[in-house]
Amino acid sequence: MFEYYLPKELIAQYPLKEREKARLMVLNRESGEIKEGIFSEIRDLLKTGDTLVLNNSRVIPARLRGTKKTGGKMEIFLLRKIEPRRWEVLLRGNIKQGQESKIAKGDQSIYVKIIKMTEKGSYIAEFDTDNDIEIFSFGEVPLPPYIKRPPEKQDESFYQTVYAKKNGSVAAPTAGLHFTVNILEELKNKGVNVVYITLHIGWASFKILKEKDKPGEEYIEITEETSNIINKTKESGNRVIAVGTSVVRALESSVINGKVHSMSGYTDLFIEPGFKFKVIEALITNFHLPASTHLYLVCAFAGTELIEKAYKIAIEKKYRFYSYGDCMLIL
Repeated sequence: MFEYYLPKELIAQYPLKEREKARLMVLNRESGEIKEGIFSEIRDLLKTGDTLVLNNSRVIPARLRGTKKTGGKMEIFLLRKIEPRRWEVLLRGNIKQGQESKIAKGDQSIYVKIIKMTEKGSYIAEFDTDNDIEIFSFGEVPLPPYIKRPPEKQDESFYQTVYAKKNGSVAAPTAGLHFTVNILEELKNKGVNVVYITLHIGWASFKILKEKDKPGEEYIEITEETSNIINKTKESGNRVIAVGTSVVRALESSVINGKVHSMSGYTDLFIEPGFKFKVIEALITNFHLPASTHLYLVCAFAGTELIEKAYKIAIEKKYRFYSYGDCMLIL
């Protein structure tokens, strides 16, 4: 199941104009039943007392294009800030250590110098400014590589959840892209707890796993208020519903003695079949790349056989796949 054939035309290249109109496949882990609907029906599928957990990380405009002193083109992809003015980055273009490049937009410009390569194959880059907002103003939306077009103005809003708050991700927590402000308000009015964690999604989000391979670290923040609500939900026998694999990774990384704890720091947790879930009872998730960390996690939660069945149905019925695609609710 970790490898499957997907016709290229099923990879969504553009977002739906109405987020909540995505198709929704509902999987029941106990019965193996699969139903189909649209995402807006999530209002009826969540119950009073449930806790919905969302990732409020905000996608940064991580892709910057510049020019070397030689006149050659280069591209920097921001991964994470490591200290004032310095970022871990990926590079495209033959750039030597110590070389400075210019990144321009209109009549404005900034300069960046490559300091060194890391053990992971990324680079440390130093900007001539420590103003992140200024740096971001030269960047563009980091659409994933399977979206075969340049970013457009609409991507600035559609490749971002409506509740995004904390800058740090280089890929969207895509399961959350289907929610609207109205749907979240209706769920709250119904008595569903809506809480937030932060997990800044890194480039490992696009990593295709090979034998004995593992994803990289990602930064997590879980507040005491959120952890208390989740623990009370579980104690009362109600469901904790994760919106996206990033939320699952964050919550399952925070468990101590069977309870979710507040935390801030990095996790390298890799969830694959055989993993014992301690927090979540349900998961909202998109359809994922073959051999990706996300697909391993989803198979661990729902079972490889049920996921394989669901993906076959999705391909036969021409669901839209990946970041701007349709989604599933696994109960």
